[in-house]
Amino acid sequence: MRDTRESRLLLVLLIAVAFALITVDIRGGEDSPVDGARQGAATVFGPIENGVSAAVDPVGNAVSAVRDSGERYDRLAELTKENAALKARLGSDDRNSSRLKQLDKMLKIAGEGQYGIKGAEVIAIGAAQGFSWTITIDVGVNDGIRRDMTVLNGDGLVGRVTTVGPNTATVLLANDPDFTVGTRMESTDELGFASGQGDRPLRVELLNGKAEIKKGDRLVTFGSQADRPFVPGVPVGVVSRVDPSGGDLTRTVYVTPYVSFTKLDIVGVVVQTPKKDPRDTVLPAKPKPTPTPTVTVTVTPSANAPVAGEIQQQQ
Repeated sequence: MRDTRESRLLLVLLIAVAFALITVDIRGGEDSPVDGARQGAATVFGPIENGVSAAVDPVGNAVSAVRDSGERYDRLAELTKENAALKARLGSDDRNSSRLKQLDKMLKIAGEGQYGIKGAEVIAIGAAQGFSWTITIDVGVNDGIRRDMTVLNGDGLVGRVTTVGPNTATVLLANDPDFTVGTRMESTDELGFASGQGDRPLRVELLNGKAEIKKGDRLVTFGSQADRPFVPGVPVGVVSRVDPSGGDLTRTVYVTPYVSFTKLDIVGVVVQTPKKDPRDTVLPAKPKPTPTPTVTVTVTPSANAPVAGEIQQQQ
């Protein structure tokens, strides 16, 4: 529409009519004469408004999310912190549970062998004293620890104390090449000397070259004079291989140790020796062999099978 005098007069007239209708509607209240027209307009334009509102609401929600993002971020950070603390506590509980099991096993060995032990924790590993297989434990002279004391855990022989400080001590592990311990075979009492071979099985030289040894036989420590450095009866390991006897004065066997030297945590130093040799009482119970099922097949003659007389007649 062009901006003319007539158009301006029409615009003024429409504005005046609009104000008049608004005034009449306000004064009429619920009985307003324009109520019917308003309802009709709502019927026509209502669906359009709903569609526009649906399109605009996600934007509004996004704006609200941005407005509340500071509060939500703070809550998320709090939840993340609580979750991390929970995981740490659960991890700590798992570790404590594992250590309690280790301690229970070690106390059982100490009780069966009548060893007086001083519990200790492994705090370092390595060649601090020039040995290739050593650990450092958190007890020393102030705890009654002396050189050449036997060290064990819930599985068996760990090693012997070599160096002692006021509050720490170094232990030479049984798998170190410089380690040697006297051993005794279970039941047969065959004596020998076990030497470490690092991550390979222990090498045991039996004094009797004709000793009858088989895979699965078990060994314990024989013990030293005055029980230093080794007390008797500590489980050493299980025979995993036997070299053929070649008529030598000694016989060589290889023993898988009970102790896992790469997973040491809780150990015990024997500070009081047993009153008598526990011999084989400290060894774990032997696993029961799994029974092999046998199948018996019974042949039942068929009802239609001929008897012996009938067979002869047929022949």
